[in-house]
Amino acid sequence: MIQIIYRLLIELTNRKTTSLWLAKFSRSKMSKFLIPSFSRVYKINQLEMEKPIHEYQSLHEFFTRKLKTDARTIFQERLSVISPVDATIEDIGEVALNQSIYVKGKEYSISEMLGGTDKAQKYLNGTYIIFYLSPRDYHRIHSPISGKVIEQRTIGTKSYPVNKYGLKYGKRPLSKNYRIITEMYYNGVSMALVKVGAMFINSIEVLNTNDEVEKGSEIAYFSFGSTVVLLFEEDTFTPALNSVPCPARVGECIGYLKQTSNR
Repeated sequence: MIQIIYRLLIELTNRKTTSLWLAKFSRSKMSKFLIPSFSRVYKINQLEMEKPIHEYQSLHEFFTRKLKTDARTIFQERLSVISPVDATIEDIGEVALNQSIYVKGKEYSISEMLGGTDKAQKYLNGTYIIFYLSPRDYHRIHSPISGKVIEQRTIGTKSYPVNKYGLKYGKRPLSKNYRIITEMYYNGVSMALVKVGAMFINSIEVLNTNDEVEKGSEIAYFSFGSTVVLLFEEDTFTPALNSVPCPARVGECIGYLKQTSNR
C-alpha cells in the first residue's frame, strides 16, 4: 500500500510543467533570497566554496557551485579509482548473470539502464557502485579514472526520486530515469559512468566532450540531488571500501583497477 501511495503522489507531481517551472524559478534572481535558508537547512560548508555566499545570483548557480582549487585532493596512486562525486555510497555488489543488480532489495536491469542487452553484456559478473548525492552535496562530477571516452549517450525523459524512498518504492529510477551514460576505456577494459537525473529537474550538463579524460577532471554537473552508478567489467576492479553505506568525497580512493592484458 505504501508503494502504491508513494508512486501515485510522484506521478501527480512529476509533470513537464512542474519541472519547467522549477527549473525557471531556480535560475531566476528571485530564487537568490532562498540561498541563505538553503545553506542553513542543508548545512553547506561555505568555507570550501569558490565564492562568498552573497555573490551567487540564483539558487541554480549556488546549487551547481564550484569549490576552491584546494578543497579536494585527487588520489594519484597508479591504477587507483577515485570517487567521482561527493556522495553517500549506498551499495556495492556484483552484476548478476541475468544482467541485474539489487539495490535496497529491488532488482534493476542494467540492460535497461544502459540502453540494450549488448551494452550490458560486457559487465556481467562485474562490479557496480551506487553513489547518492543529497541536496547538500557538491554537485559537480569528476572522472574516476584516466582513460579514453568511447561513447556517450542520453536515455530516458522523466525522472523520479533517487533517495532511499525512491529506490525502495519507486519505479526502478536507476534504470528508467533520464540519464547520460559515459563509457570509458582504460587498461584494456571498459567502465561505465551512469549519471542519473533526479525528480522534476532532469538537467545534467556535460562539460567535457574530449576523447580523453584525466582522473579528477571535471566532466559534468547535476542541477538537482541525484545518483551516479559505476560499472566495471568482471575481475577488473578491487574495491577499497570497508562497508556501505559510507560517505565519499571527490578524489578519495574507492578501489583499484587490476592489471590486465589488452583484450
